[in-house]
Order: sequence, then C-alpha cells, then structure tokens
Amino acid sequence: MTKILDGKSLSKTLNLELKAEINEWVKKYPKPRLACILVGDDPASVTYVTKKREAAELVGIQCDLIKLNSDVSQSDILQAIHQLNDDVSVDGILVQLPLPESINERMICNAISENKDVDGFSIINVGKFCLDMDALLPCTPYGIMEIIKRNNIETFGRNVVVVGRSKNVAMPIAMLMHTDGKHESQNGMDATVTICHRYTPSDQLANHCRNADIIITATGVPGLIKADMVKPGATIIDVGLTRITCPETGKPKLVGDVDFKEVSKIAGAITPVPGGVGPMTVAMLMRNTFKIARNRSLLSI
Repeated sequence: MTKILDGKSLSKTLNLELKAEINEWVKKYPKPRLACILVGDDPASVTYVTKKREAAELVGIQCDLIKLNSDVSQSDILQAIHQLNDDVSVDGILVQLPLPESINERMICNAISENKDVDGFSIINVGKFCLDMDALLPCTPYGIMEIIKRNNIETFGRNVVVVGRSKNVAMPIAMLMHTDGKHESQNGMDATVTICHRYTPSDQLANHCRNADIIITATGVPGLIKADMVKPGATIIDVGLTRITCPETGKPKLVGDVDFKEVSKIAGAITPVPGGVGPMTVAMLMRNTFKIARNRSLLSI
C-alpha cells in the first residue's frame, strides 16, 4: 500500500518539538523574534504571512509584521531591512515574496544579513550549503529533506530526479540531495541527481523519471507527472501548487504537478497536495528562526 507522506501531521509534530525546546530556552534567554515584511495586499501573500505568524505564536516565537504599501519604493524596503539588520533584538527577517515587478527581488533578499536570513535565500547562505557548509537552508527544500528523513526513505546512492530549476526550491533541493553527508553541514543526502526542466523533451523526461527512486517535482504544471512515468515503489515529492477549476464540481481546487489518483496506485510513498510540502515549509521557517536565536545568544555569552 502506498504511504501518504502527511506533511501537515509531521509539521505539527515538529512544531510541538520546537515549542518544548523554546519553552526551555526562554528560561535563560530572550524569546526568539521574527520580523515579516509584507508589501501590498496580495491575498495569497497575506494568507502565507498569517500562517507564519500563527505558527510562530504556537511555538513561542514573537513575530512582528511590517506592512508596506504596494507602491513602496525599493529604497524604502531596503531601509526597513537595514534597520532590522541593525536591531539586536531581531533574530530573523523575511520578506514575503513575490514582490511588485518594479522591485528587484534578488537585491532585496541579499540585503538581509546572512545571519538573519530565515528564508535561506541570500547568496551567502546559498553558497555555504552548496559547499557543504553549515547554513540557513531554504525552508521548502529543508522541509523536503525532513519529510524524507523522518519517513526513513533511503537516499544514499539512490537515483533522484528533480523536475524544475527555480532558484528557491528546485536548485537548492538538487544540491542538497547530492551533497556529501560526511561534510560539515551533515545535510547531504548522497544521492545521484538528475535535473529536468521545461525544455527537457517529454519523452526524455519520462525516461528519466522511470529510472528514479525519488521524484521531486516543482514546476506548477498540473498533471505533469503521470503514472506511466513512475517506477513501482518510487517516492514522489510534489511541490507544485496550482489553483484550477474542478471539472466535476466547477469549484476552485488546489492540485500539484502529479496525477495523484493514478500515481498513488504505483508509488511507494507520495506527498498529497495540499497537505504535503506546504506545511513543512512553515515549520522549517520556525526552526530556522530558533536556530538563529540560539546561535546569536550563545555567541554573546
């Protein structure tokens, strides 16, 4: 029987574990503090920030919201970030993406101090984990790794296909899956990784996937991964999230990149959408925040 990799349930377990750690931590040290910068009123971004603030409250992290108008200038966002960088009471900083088209997202992400970069998007943190050094990991790849580890899915020497090449999800998870677990970070998964993307011919994509022990897909293309592309017993991690109109009900529905109904008949393990990777992303954001707070407090002793 196919195992459902329930990220929602696992994230609750992780948050309870973290809450216990923080309850002990605040007996000696200040409460961890996270600052969220939200630009504009995009409904999806507002929802994501709300979920992050709720998770922070649950585990015992103070989460401050800095709300900026959608017409804010790039220099004003940078000024807000610099102020938070200099504020010794702030442990972690995140800017909710996406930003308005007039704003250079890469410049904004790189303006956040690498020591407060809870999203793990700065070039410093990306460079560190690419070199197997200890770093703040991007939260979605971090969550994928935790799903794999907590479910005792073997990665050593296994064939992994990553479908997609986004700089915040697909690229970092490909790097983390193939890195050497013997190095400093101890995050390496020692897998053999193949990266496919939108220009990979469909027949080649299918061939690569059929040879994979683990498929991690993050394209936002509904139904891209079909049952005849999956090796029996393979693990499927679906990061895709697209809102469509359900043909049966005519109502909005969230779906992933994988034909879940058919693939789940073949796969050994599979994440659902929703309820798979998404909740884990928020859980790892909380872990990154506490990691920063712990490191900063211990360094000041």
